[in-house]
Amino acid sequence: MRNNDSATAPSSIALGGLGLAALGVLAFSFTMPATVFALGGLDPYLIGIGRAAVAAALAALALLAVRAPLPRGRQWAGLAAVAGGVVFGFPVLSTLALDRGSSSAHAAVIVGLLPAATAVMAVLRAGERPSRAFWLASGAGAGWITCFAFVRGAGRFTTADLLLFGALAVCAVGYAEGGRLAREMAGWRVISWALVLVAPITVPVTFWLLATTGPQWTGRAVAGFSYVALSSMYLGFFAWYAGMARIGIAQASQVQLTQPILTLLWSGLVLDELVDATTGLAALGVLVCVALTQRTRVRRASGPLAGYDVVTHDERVSVTKP
Repeated sequence: MRNNDSATAPSSIALGGLGLAALGVLAFSFTMPATVFALGGLDPYLIGIGRAAVAAALAALALLAVRAPLPRGRQWAGLAAVAGGVVFGFPVLSTLALDRGSSSAHAAVIVGLLPAATAVMAVLRAGERPSRAFWLASGAGAGWITCFAFVRGAGRFTTADLLLFGALAVCAVGYAEGGRLAREMAGWRVISWALVLVAPITVPVTFWLLATTGPQWTGRAVAGFSYVALSSMYLGFFAWYAGMARIGIAQASQVQLTQPILTLLWSGLVLDELVDATTGLAALGVLVCVALTQRTRVRRASGPLAGYDVVTHDERVSVTKP
């Protein structure tokens, strides 16, 4: 590890932040296969909204247990953006995409666009300033994945692809706002308050969907729904937002480029989906791009590493004053 004009603390924060972000990605990587499991017996809207209702109950208990103070002023607007992106938008749209024929493996590669979208929102909403090299590597990953979707759609984007692109757009907003708020309150409180904020909508809608959609609670459906409600919708964000608060939204978001690789692995193991050469090549290209982004500089406007340029070199971290 090499530090220039800095103490050891910022480097330790950066390394810990990368680990937390990676833990969040690991939790999210099984979301698509778990959703496929749940679709075996449940309505897609029930999966997309019901998981938020279950997570909201857990969030309310957690906030009450620690007597968490209420968010202040503009924090409520940020929490509403988090809810719109990661509580409603991504869960519902991605579930509909899978219900309309997208395989878990195909959706996983499309999700590789999310880091680039999140990096853009980090600039617009959190004042972060990634370097030119960062944008080149991130843009290459985004372009690689867009070409993959176009080729697999026989020269056009399918309805499922369009739903996935919409899911990515709103999720990027939720990620960026959550990462920004995690500088002011603990990451687990960000997702908890976002879930509680919209519980007056998600809970009654979930009960209505339970009564009208005729769910079939098979073993696979229960397992899949439980995972997306507990891990994808709630616990995974504990580590994810904490990682963003430590190392910055743009830098942390690029760790998620590894998510397609993991999801492809899970899809092959538990769903017996064929991971063909084209899909594997797309995932490999994404992996190369994430390696490049993690070697670039991102200057942050505020937070634990405020005023520092954080540059990662494999397992070494340089923290320098600009």
